[in-house]
Formats: sequence, C-alpha cells, structure tokens
Amino acid sequence: MRKITKENLSQMSKVPRLNLVNCVTGYKSANLIGTVSIEGVLNVAVFSSVTHLGSEPALLGFILRPTTVPRDTYKNLKEIGYFTVNHISEEMIADAHHTSSSYDEHISEFDKTNLEPEFIDQHKVPFVKGSPVQLLCKYVNEYKIEENDCIHIIASIETIYADEKLFHDDNWMQLDKGNVVAINGLDGYAVPKLSDRFHYARPDKPSSSML
Repeated sequence: MRKITKENLSQMSKVPRLNLVNCVTGYKSANLIGTVSIEGVLNVAVFSSVTHLGSEPALLGFILRPTTVPRDTYKNLKEIGYFTVNHISEEMIADAHHTSSSYDEHISEFDKTNLEPEFIDQHKVPFVKGSPVQLLCKYVNEYKIEENDCIHIIASIETIYADEKLFHDDNWMQLDKGNVVAINGLDGYAVPKLSDRFHYARPDKPSSSML
C-alpha cells in the first residue's frame, strides 16, 4: 500500500494533487446540469457532486466552485430559479466531458457538442435529450463552505422523468440498464454493473439477496 500524508499532498504540484484527491473518495455521480439565462442562452455543464439529501421532501444538492470567476450555471439558476439534472449515459461521455470547457456566457455548450436540448411539459429549462433519468429541480437555498469558498446548492426535485426499463416493481431503479456512468476522479468515466441488491439489514440476521 502506498502511504501519502497531508505533508506529501502539500508538496505535490497542482495536477497530481488534483488527480489524487479527486479519486480517493470513490466513484461520483455523473450528471449534466441544464440551465437557461434570462437572455435565452442554453447552458449545460457536467457535475460530479450531485447528491441525495432526502426523500421527504425530495431534495438534492451539488457543489459549485468559488464564484471568483463567472459561473454560468450559478447565475442562471439564481435568475430563473429552476434547472435540470440529467444522468450521463455511456454514449454521451465525450460530449458531456467537453461541457467542462470554459465558453463565454453567450455561447451554448449545446452548440459545441452533439448533446441536444429537450423541452418537456413546457418547462423553460433544457433537459438533455436521450438521458435515461431527467430531473426538474427548483432552487431552494445555498450554503457557503467557509473552508474553501465553495457553495452548496440545495434544490427540490419537482418532477422525475425516467426510462421505463429502469424500474422494478417497488420503484427501485436499476441504473445499469440505462448505461448510466460514474466519474472516477476528474476525467475518468466508468460504467457500473449491478452485482447484487439486498433486503433491509437487521441485527444478527445475515444479509439476503433480493435478486
């Protein structure tokens, strides 16, 4: 096993440190967040920090880096109040990764990739066509992380759109049926495959498979 201390990290150059620290917490969710500006410019950007925060009410969160430079996603969701979260499938990964490029706010990433916007039920914010799971979200709150000036965005899940083939009878979704990817570090993409699913764990009772 390789041992790396905090002191070792502080002595690393930027890119190796970024690569390492972004890998050690494990696989991360891979999503495209869609927004629209007041001027009508569509924005889509890849995020690896979208997390479940609760099911009643249905809440999610994600992290935005410091706003010392322009952050189109942040500006748009604050002005409009809504955004979309779209799972990335294996077929999308090259285009999804390209959305991390720094384009001017007047340029839409949809115009620079093969990703296509989709408008559902007359919502103003763009979904990503072909995404197996799409969420309409409403901005609720934000919290500044004092230690690094990042922002934790809190949002309510207003509507869920998902491919029928993902659902089991109990509403559990088998995401590998949609080729949903996960992010490894900053720039690696993996396609997880389901190994097993277990019944609710109880003390002194061995875990039993549901499959």
